[in-house]
Formats: sequence, C-alpha cells, structure tokens
Amino acid sequence: MADKRDYYEVLGVDRDADQRTIKRAFLKKAREVHPDVSDDPDAEAKFKEVNEAYSVLSDEQKRANYDRFGTADGPGMGGGYVDFSDIFGGMGMDDIFSSFFGGGAAGSRGGASARRTRGRDMAITLTVTLEEAARGCTKTISYDRLATCEDCHGTGGADGAQEKQCPRCHGTGFVTTVQRSIFGQVQSSSPCPDCHGEGTVIDHPCEMCDGQGRTPTHEKIDIDVPAGIATGRQLRVRGYGEAGFRGAASGDLIVTVQVSEHDRFQRSGDDLYCTVEVPMASAALGCTVQVDGILDGERIDVEIPSGTQYGDAITVDGRGMPRSGGGGSRGRLIVRVAIVVPRKMSPAAREALERFAREMGESPTSRKTMGDRIRDAIDDILE
Repeated sequence: MADKRDYYEVLGVDRDADQRTIKRAFLKKAREVHPDVSDDPDAEAKFKEVNEAYSVLSDEQKRANYDRFGTADGPGMGGGYVDFSDIFGGMGMDDIFSSFFGGGAAGSRGGASARRTRGRDMAITLTVTLEEAARGCTKTISYDRLATCEDCHGTGGADGAQEKQCPRCHGTGFVTTVQRSIFGQVQSSSPCPDCHGEGTVIDHPCEMCDGQGRTPTHEKIDIDVPAGIATGRQLRVRGYGEAGFRGAASGDLIVTVQVSEHDRFQRSGDDLYCTVEVPMASAALGCTVQVDGILDGERIDVEIPSGTQYGDAITVDGRGMPRSGGGGSRGRLIVRVAIVVPRKMSPAAREALERFAREMGESPTSRKTMGDRIRDAIDDILE
C-alpha cells in the first residue's frame, strides 16, 4: 500500500462516510477524470485510481478489510472473498462508465449515440463443483452494472424537473447534415447530439445520474443453482442486467454455468463413472465394496461378481447425478474395476497361489514365481 494513495483521500470523503456519500463522490470524481471527457494526459491513470478506490469502499467486506488491515484482501491476501468484477469478458467499471457517458441525456458530455431504451442483457460464467451441481446450491456473485439511480428513482430528473421536446431535433431524435463532396451534396442523418437520439431533454437533470436515470454501481446477488445442472446450462435472472434509460425496463443477467472437473468422478450426461480397486482374490471369489457417492454422506454398496476381470464395468442404477427437473430421479453410477495384485506375499500365501496355479494347469515353467508372472501379465495390460 506504500505506493498508493489512501482510498478515502482519492474520493475526497471522510472515513465514516456512508455508501450514498461514497457513490456521489465517485461519480463526481469519475466525471472529472474519465478519459472520454478529460484533456488531462494522466486522465486514464487517475480514473483507474478513482475506480479502484470505489471498488473497495463500495463493498462492505473489502472496505472492512481495508480499514482494518490496509488492504482489501485482508491479512491473508484473499480471506475467502471472490471478486467477479471481470466476469463479463473483461468488462469492468471502466467500460460500464464509458457506457454511462455514452448513454445520453441533456447536459451529458459524452459522444452522440442512439440509446437502447431497454437495458442491455449482461452475461457471466459461474463455476461450481460437481458436488454443488449434484445437490444444488446458492452462490453469491459481485459484479458491476448500470443500476437504477437511487436519487431520482430512474426518472433522470431532479425534483420539479420536466421532460421537454428537444429543440434541436424537434423530437425526432435525429439531425440531418449536408456536406459538399466531389459528387455534389451528400445528406446524412445521425442521432441528435443534444438528446442523444432520445427526442426529449430534461431541463434539470439529476446530479447523481446526469439525467440518465441510472448510475454505475457494484451489485451483489444470490444465484440459485438447481440440482443436476450441467456445463453450458444458462440461468436467467430477470431485471439484473443493465438498467434501462430513464426508467425503462432493465435487461437480464444471463448466468452460464461451468461445472469443474472432479478428481474421482467423470460425468457423461446424468451418469457418473469412477474406478474402484479390488484385491485379486476378492475379484475371483466375489465381494461387496463400498464407495463414496457424489452426495454428502452417501455410501454405496457395489456387488463385485466372482470372476470379475480387470476393466469390467458394474452399473448401479439411481446413484449417478440427479436429473435436472427429474423429480428426484438420478442417472447411473458406473464403476470400473481395477484388480490389485499383491506386491509382497508370505511364503504360505505364495505356496497356496502356486498350488492353485498347478490345479488350473498353469504350473510355473520358469524361475519366475506365479506371483511374478501374474504381476507381469497385469503390467502388460496396463501398458
């Protein structure tokens, strides 16, 4: 932290400032130093500094860590907090604020562009473990978006403000320009630079949102992940995308789920595959082994028939992944058997195995013991 200014100093607020004061200070500073509006050669660096300060002080957990330890991550450099600020494919507060400048309103200083009445949908990727996908879970995520302005409640106007027809475009939202060229006069139409294609202007814009009815903010929401979900499945959270312009409908947040790989199970649809080691004698005689299932505390009895061979697959119905929307039904658990040959045997065990080999017509014909020959055969299979 030695090479960084104090975050409260960056935003110009007291250490006991509430969230509303912090947000106001951030928006004011950001409007002054954003590269889209400032001629300062250090504008980009200053905006990043302001953005960094706000990203910490606007988050209760990060702010508490910063106040106590001097870093947003806390004493352990990551104390359990997961930051999803870059989950929009690199879209962070810088891009959000650039969109804010380009959104358009009377008094806005950004470049002219046709607004989107309804807020844009936003997309994220959320990674869950296979266990979380099996039982279902709730995940809390944090992200940046343009949200409805708290001061004007999305209207874009200060108290007593009125929305009037834009005097420049006369309510059409577009202006026509005529330019001379070698081919004669060329006429073109573009969004009105005064109302940014809206057709109306507000005589007294809200100071917080500059007349847009929305402001950049950090959002935290809980995502309910249903049991049995698979990689690529999308969850739509309505109204949590980008807020609409001047009270228009908000877009949706589209969450694409990624299920991480598991160290014991491989998934294929609703089926789960795993490998279980069985001693050579148990595979020959038959036995029952227990394996841990994918659900918490689940123990599954797997019947190993006598004469089971290396690589045989045993299917246990109803013990795989829960089927999404399947009313409690589940896929299969498919257990691959790996025969374990003892590397060391007592003299009595060796003698018994050699006697068994002779009874099976496999009497040793070389200096290698029967145990050595069996291990060699297993090694050949594994290779």
